[in-house]
Amino acid sequence: MNRAWYLEPYVWLVILFPTTAIIAGMFTLYLAIESDDGLVVDDYYKQGLEINRTLERDTAAVNYGLDANLQFNADAKLIRLYLKANSDYQLPNTINLSFSHHTRSGFDQKVLLEKIDTGIYESVLPKLIAGTFTVQLAADNWRLLKSADVPMTTLDF
Repeated sequence: MNRAWYLEPYVWLVILFPTTAIIAGMFTLYLAIESDDGLVVDDYYKQGLEINRTLERDTAAVNYGLDANLQFNADAKLIRLYLKANSDYQLPNTINLSFSHHTRSGFDQKVLLEKIDTGIYESVLPKLIAGTFTVQLAADNWRLLKSADVPMTTLDF
């Protein structure tokens, strides 16, 4: 007895696996195009060469005796930095504050803190999503780093 090909279960079994692979491949391609993981740096070689400069900046912060306390006031949308240093180091007029999200570079924020008094700096608090950030204070030839979870109220370096 001759049956039509589409009535044979083995034909559908043979067609099922390649069709499933094609659909899964198209879904994977869609995810690759639509999502930006932000983890790969374009200039990785250049950043690798700058590692010594980065270590020198960390050492300079220790040599200057820098001690920092960041306070976050979500109600007033304000960041206040209290910075102390050795008496022989003159504090800068502005300090760069950056929040780098650990996994999604699209959520990174940068703020310029301006000096309002001796050792006190202020700026507007940027909108940060919940998550873990690397917080960096930098000026002149030094930097301070700390990892912190948002939301945060105070952060000591």
